[in-house]
Formats: sequence, structure tokens, C-alpha cells
Amino acid sequence: MTETTTEKPGISAAIIVKDDRVLMVRRRVSEGELMWQFPAGAIEPGEAAEDAAVRETVEETGLVVTAIRLLGERIHPKTGRAMSYTACEVLQGEARVADEDELDAVAWVSHPEITDYVPYPLYEKVQEYLDDVLPR
Repeated sequence: MTETTTEKPGISAAIIVKDDRVLMVRRRVSEGELMWQFPAGAIEPGEAAEDAAVRETVEETGLVVTAIRLLGERIHPKTGRAMSYTACEVLQGEARVADEDELDAVAWVSHPEITDYVPYPLYEKVQEYLDDVLPR
């Protein structure tokens, strides 16, 4: 039997806004044209997408966050993976590269700078959320 993309675990991304900027991380190894993205990782068996977003953020950036709400889910057009996007707020810590195997940089990005980091349209529900909470 051949494996389909639906059999791979879904990916949960954390959309973290602080001081009018959103947190982006740069992968050490790019996934196609994906270099900069939101903190994200595989959802573990039995884990809620929101919990995975919180866990992955701590593992990748050392930042402790809490999930505010699930923004949406989709099949990623570039990777074919099931994706969940969760809005999160910072509880404590400073963002840094905590997982040096996966990441080589973190950045707090203002609304006008997002297209410098991600040169293609964001998932519409993420874009709508950022349009709502970030000054332009």
C-alpha cells in the first residue's frame, strides 16, 4: 500500500503576535521555497492542534505561549500536508533559536515586512487575523 499525505501527521503552526509584530522562524534546511515560517511541527497522536502549537513554540524558540484560538485548517498548497494554525499569546520568555537542529534564526516581523520573509500569500485566515491585530 502506498502512503498518502493524509497518513502523515498534521502540522500545527503558532501565530504569535507581540508588540505589533509576528514571530517567524527560519528553517536550517528549507522545505522547497519555505525558508521563513511560523513556529510549527507535527501534531502527536492524541494531541490537539492548539496544544501542538504551544509545545512546538517552546521546543523551537524557548518562548512560553498560550493558545488563544484555532484560526483555521487546510491542506498546504506547497507541501500537501494537513495544516492547523493557532493564534497564541506570549506568557513568558524571549524568542531565540532553541532547536539548533531545525532553526537558524528567529525574527519579529512587522505587517509590511511579512512579504519580505514569505514571498507568497499567507493562508487567508492567518492573513485576516494578522490584518486585524497588526498595524499596517
